[in-house]
Amino acid sequence: MSDISRRNFVKAAGSAAFLGQFGSVAAAQANRWNKKDKKPNIVVIIVDDLGYGDLSCYGAKDLQTPNIDRLAGAGMRFDNFYANSPVCSPTRAALLTGRYPDMVGVPGVIRTYREMNWGYLDKNAVLLPQVLKKQGYKTAIVGKWHLGLESPNTPNERGFDHFHGFLDGMMDDYYDHLRFGFNYLRLNDKEIKAEGHATDLFTDWAVDYLDKTAGGNDPFFLYLAYTAPHTPIQPPQQWLDRVRKRVPSMPEKRAKLAALIEHMDDGIGKVIDKIEDSGISDDTLIIFVSDNGGQLNVGANNGRTAGGKQDMNEGGIKVPMCAVWPGKIKPQSVNNNIGITMDLFPTLCEAAGAEFVHEIDGESFFAELSGNTVKKDSDRLLFWVRREGNQHGGQVYYAVRRGDWKLLQNTPFEPLRLYNLKDDPMEKNPLDSSHPMYKKLFEALKLHVNQTGAVPWQRPLKQEEQI
Repeated sequence: MSDISRRNFVKAAGSAAFLGQFGSVAAAQANRWNKKDKKPNIVVIIVDDLGYGDLSCYGAKDLQTPNIDRLAGAGMRFDNFYANSPVCSPTRAALLTGRYPDMVGVPGVIRTYREMNWGYLDKNAVLLPQVLKKQGYKTAIVGKWHLGLESPNTPNERGFDHFHGFLDGMMDDYYDHLRFGFNYLRLNDKEIKAEGHATDLFTDWAVDYLDKTAGGNDPFFLYLAYTAPHTPIQPPQQWLDRVRKRVPSMPEKRAKLAALIEHMDDGIGKVIDKIEDSGISDDTLIIFVSDNGGQLNVGANNGRTAGGKQDMNEGGIKVPMCAVWPGKIKPQSVNNNIGITMDLFPTLCEAAGAEFVHEIDGESFFAELSGNTVKKDSDRLLFWVRREGNQHGGQVYYAVRRGDWKLLQNTPFEPLRLYNLKDDPMEKNPLDSSHPMYKKLFEALKLHVNQTGAVPWQRPLKQEEQI
């Protein structure tokens, strides 16, 4: 089939013809593998503040995301996947370490100024690229890092061979790429300048990396971290015009966010095309995920959930996720088990045959990818954390879940509330604190807080900063 035909099938996610384009037809029909197989290339695409309901494949009716839909249709879509935090840095720390973020010093967002900073990546934390490198992987990050702005917590010092991206989290402008007036764009350890929309830059840099690396003798791990659709909501004008033309009645706020998401989706399509055109799709495991829920006040849609970014309600932590590996993961499959960002660490290590001996908190779902899906233990305890300044005064708020039971608060100053998500998925009717599950979850949370209390979350003061 021609390249033109392949591109046309982007719109046909889920059809038999389309599935044949993401790897061979024979490969798409297979769904089992063993550890003697060739080590896969691994591509993790993490996007920023994408709501659970802001993809066509997750129910959005007013925007179009054909390329992410393409991934979801070609592999396994996860319908009960969670971020480790309702904000950026902690979730990224969990993904790259397999640990609860407050167990590696990142309970909150890492920022430029000390008085605004609520995390510092533990020097003893072992990151995914460090483990994969021992198995012969080349490792690269393109895009947003957000786990440290200076040595020793820069990507090249924490396991990545190649870094082409942005050290900080959000940009104040998608075109000038500055944060608080600082330029955090880097090529490895060198400060760089670049022209263009940040989404286009990250797409181009990822495609360039694949162009240079795909087809080599060594497998690679590419961690592609977009800043979109995080604020500021700055879609390129032509993408906003497309949305306005298609849906003239869409409110301006929603139209701008939809355009920013659709522009990002187009970039992801270019990355997928490069993988396909390089002839490595059958040997490549792709993960797509968001770092937390969508920001409601800029028009995000978090589906049938309560709350949004920054909240411990479902809308702040339930995220879209899918996994694609032609010939290994069955197309159009759906996983309803509960998973969380930190589970990606052991899952990807198992896929790569990479062993580690240090303690982690994540649990591998590798077997489920091959179709051996069994219902997971409903008694698994999960915790969520966020430490923040501003109106929170540097204090922490939490959520804890076991099975259908969830205990949460959305600020450090409000009471914890107990919900049964099976009976009350929109978290509208909190149960009385005298309920037996309230005490059980409260006690579990207390032990977790006790354990994480020994982990520093702020860098040591420099001598000139000491009073």
